[in-house]
Amino acid sequence: MMFTKKLIKTVTLATVIGTALGFTSITFAATEIKAAFNQSDKHPQYLALQDFGNKLTEQTEGRYKLAIYPNELLGDQRAALELVQSGAIQMAIVANPLVENYDKNFGVLALPYIYNGPSHQEAVFTSDLLDELFESTKRFGFEVLTAYTAGARSMYTKQAPVDNISDMKGKKVRVMQSDTMINMLSCMGGTGVPMSQGEVYSAIQQGVLDGAENNEITYADLKHYEVAPYYSTTSHVMVADLVVVSDDFMNSMSKEDRETLRTLAKGSTKTEFNIWNQRIEEAKKFAISNGATFTDVDVTPFQKSCQPLQEKLITNPQQQAMFQSIRALG
Repeated sequence: MMFTKKLIKTVTLATVIGTALGFTSITFAATEIKAAFNQSDKHPQYLALQDFGNKLTEQTEGRYKLAIYPNELLGDQRAALELVQSGAIQMAIVANPLVENYDKNFGVLALPYIYNGPSHQEAVFTSDLLDELFESTKRFGFEVLTAYTAGARSMYTKQAPVDNISDMKGKKVRVMQSDTMINMLSCMGGTGVPMSQGEVYSAIQQGVLDGAENNEITYADLKHYEVAPYYSTTSHVMVADLVVVSDDFMNSMSKEDRETLRTLAKGSTKTEFNIWNQRIEEAKKFAISNGATFTDVDVTPFQKSCQPLQEKLITNPQQQAMFQSIRALG
């Protein structure tokens, strides 16, 4: 009681002094939201999160301020997720497979050919279709606020473009070290060769590989157009990165501020897609100016060929229902 009286007197005195000096309100320090990010401050996801933070500060009248720590300053994605879980930091952007380790249903988001293309993925991520899935992780100490795109992975080859499954016959294509990716190349008609990213350029150059698969930005950044100038938009896998927030932190907010944060985070997904798509166009123009050829591909035959793999990777009724709902938006 004595402490409360002293606090009231202090606030009252501050108000009197502030009024005498011409101020009409007391300014309190903003609550800092620490967010971990594993890439640079030029990345589309960083820029989208930064825009989200500015809007959050504005719409909460300065009660919250987002501080993003890029380049793994707060640890790699796995460590960052654990920090969010414990409440040591408030937010992070992490790859979907890390959250899949907690809840296998997240694996549906990365199934081969679940999306028809980037616009389909954007429609899914900006809808309310995944809200229930994202809230389900609260039991692990964190909530998924929204999903960001990490681009569509497509084929690029040395000798000729890929227009159909027959063009993939006999092709040795670098994939990530994943059984799913190896099986995916098989159903697409080719042979998946697991290999580290740093070896790809020389392996294609020397004929060990016929090509590789990745998004347009990475293709241009790594100058793979020099050894594999034919980029075919098979868009066979579209990876999601997830914006996660500490459940403890969310519970510390007022209901109004909590809903503002959720709404703005969801809105930032469209911003991230816009920035990503702009970067893709820049990357394509750069690669084309250096001799690359881009070919649009009808993915329907590839989708049908990989359907048995999709069915194999769906292991429960919840995943099946989610898969069907995602496909329905395409």
